[in-house]
Amino acid sequence: MARTIGDVETVAERFEVTGGARLQGEVTITGAKNSVLKLMAAALLAQGTTTIRAVPDIVDVDIMAELLRRLGCEVTQDVAGEVITIDVPQQLGHQADYDLVRKMRASICVFGPLVARCGEADVALPGGDAIGSRGLDMHVEGLIKLGAQVKSEHGYLHATAPSGLQGAHVAFDFPSVGATENIVMAAVLASGTTTVDNAAREPEIVDLCQMLINMGAQIDGVGGSTLTITGVSSLSPVDHTAVPDRIVAGTWAIGAVLTRGDITIHNARMDHLELPLEKLKATGAQVSPVVDGFRVTMDQRPRAVDVATLPYPGFPTDLQPMIIALASISEGTAMITENVFEARFMFVNEMVRLGAQIRTDGHHAVVRGRPELSGAPVRATDIRAGAGLVLAGLVSDATTVVTDVYHVDRGYPGFVETLTRLGADVVRTPDLDAS
Repeated sequence: MARTIGDVETVAERFEVTGGARLQGEVTITGAKNSVLKLMAAALLAQGTTTIRAVPDIVDVDIMAELLRRLGCEVTQDVAGEVITIDVPQQLGHQADYDLVRKMRASICVFGPLVARCGEADVALPGGDAIGSRGLDMHVEGLIKLGAQVKSEHGYLHATAPSGLQGAHVAFDFPSVGATENIVMAAVLASGTTTVDNAAREPEIVDLCQMLINMGAQIDGVGGSTLTITGVSSLSPVDHTAVPDRIVAGTWAIGAVLTRGDITIHNARMDHLELPLEKLKATGAQVSPVVDGFRVTMDQRPRAVDVATLPYPGFPTDLQPMIIALASISEGTAMITENVFEARFMFVNEMVRLGAQIRTDGHHAVVRGRPELSGAPVRATDIRAGAGLVLAGLVSDATTVVTDVYHVDRGYPGFVETLTRLGADVVRTPDLDAS
């Protein structure tokens, strides 16, 4: 049965988490949020019907679907099969409105495809998670090097390329995932050859490039820090299955260690989580491969380990809140260093409300573990912070109430249902105190 995706509104709800659970059982990971949203944007590059499989049932997908619909596409989802079809017309709209873009920063990923397909784009400056300043300078500078004229006014980025985009050399000061995606999607339809130096290397970038290649793009160096894109005149729609979500898989892996549990994670790539899994082994956990994923077991109090977040293949910043939650009940003291998003430590104030002993200094957090946390009301400040707070609530001495859980719904399909199947006592209730 197919349904049209259109309802992107959220309802004020909260999670009530009762401590003391040991997570045990099996989970199956869907496609990566951070890949699927960009694959949906890439569909704009080819007229016709593109199919994307392994799509997670999350709010951000609904928002992106509505954004594509307003650009003139028809978007439907097969609920049972986690399959999205995007029918892209010959003539696209080129304006992405603020009422949608403000809800999700990934909306900016339509910027490059729209300039490439339409010769112009008007995209509202995005919103999303409150985890620090994530400027769009590299996106804009890259498109300017490709020949676009870009200006910012009245809350919108306006770009035009009346003569089409031209291949160029683009070098990033930092391996930005979003900027890499936007420039690659713009360059595939540019005239000539584009070289992107210091490109991001995340598995989601590789997934996007593979889909573009299947559409007819010419991209060399996929998986490395230098990408060479030879522009083509047109692309064709494809049928593509998204790469598994390594952040969701990593969340459940940390949850198993945090609660001294035993979780088998299916449809997961160990090679995409090499460093995080090594860190979990250092805490005393056992990590073993299974046919389509891996199993994480823990039967003792974790040992504290130091972690520093870095772009891939380093430790993912998106797993930092969960690793802080783990460190907060580990034996010993851990140093957590955040090198990607400077405001990611906003989450620490909520952890302190749960009794965590954490001291921050710049981009460092020193976490002194204690045997158990203390249940309290807390607020999710972003997707990953919300997941981290729920995991922390599982090792508290009472009930933890997490508000602003719409953040979690943006990144984790069936979050409460999965926790319940694993043995947790977590319920979703209306947040009557929300304004």
